[in-house]
Amino acid sequence: MKLFIIAAVLAVAAAATSSYKPEYKPPTYSAPAYSKPAYSAPTYSAPTYSAPAYPAPAYSAPAYKDNKYADITITSQSDERNLDGSSQWSYAQSDYTTREESQVQKKMQGVKYDSYGKATYEDVMGNTNKGSSYWVSPEGERLTLTWVADDAGFQPKGDHLPVAPVHVYELPVAPVHEYELPVAPVHIPFNGKGYKIF
Repeated sequence: MKLFIIAAVLAVAAAATSSYKPEYKPPTYSAPAYSKPAYSAPTYSAPTYSAPAYPAPAYSAPAYKDNKYADITITSQSDERNLDGSSQWSYAQSDYTTREESQVQKKMQGVKYDSYGKATYEDVMGNTNKGSSYWVSPEGERLTLTWVADDAGFQPKGDHLPVAPVHVYELPVAPVHEYELPVAPVHIPFNGKGYKIF
């Protein structure tokens, strides 16, 4: 009777064990709490540099062989530029040298060449220039130069400029033919049989 009871208990235990399914629950961990470390900021001493000592350069004054223009200064100066392309400027020096110059735009006839070398003439805008200059030469001669530059070229004038020589000889005259020129003969037609045709 006891064996039957033990066998029945074991059978129940076996049946209960086969139908049991364990349920797994993942463990939960709380985040660890760390205390913030405290570091003292490092202290650095600022470096000190001694300024380098450079010897002051010594330059000898340039020696000019002939420095007779050292005292010449600009006494007056002007420069004017206009929107229409014209301008004028001038200056004067303490040695009495002066210069003034002006320019204006002018319509001129220009030449244009095509790829075949054919020239065509058309109106173009160009600059005309005129001015004057006065100075004293090292020999003490006072010189004045005036000029005009336009579509006719550069035209300077001054008493010191060389002048082209003038031909004073007479040009040769072609000789006159005094002989009589021959007279062409009169053509008398023939009829092909030796008879003249009148």
